[in-house]
Amino acid sequence: MRPGAKVQLTEWPTIVKPFCKSKKEYRELLREHVEELSSLQHLHYASNRYALLLIFQGMDAGGKDGAIRHVMSGINPQGCQVFSFKQPSADELEHDFLWRTVIVYRGKVVH
Repeated sequence: MRPGAKVQLTEWPTIVKPFCKSKKEYRELLREHVEELSSLQHLHYASNRYALLLIFQGMDAGGKDGAIRHVMSGINPQGCQVFSFKQPSADELEHDFLWRTVIVYRGKVVH
């Protein structure tokens, strides 16, 4: 899409084809991925070198809480930091939308 062009909503799908054939298949896939996330969290914690930044952005009632609850269900909360961002201030609107997600972690700027 070129800048300044009108968006034609009819060109964008509003219904996505299901990823799994059944809820049972979905739950099994989720369980496998949660186990893998848990294992990876242990590796990241042990290395004490890298961090992972997840940004969930969307409108109110857009499903962010449910997605976080499901996807992060295998993560140890003691190894996480959570920051909630409300409506951007006038100063924040002067920057790109990820500007306010820059945090200082152990004296280093993390993007």
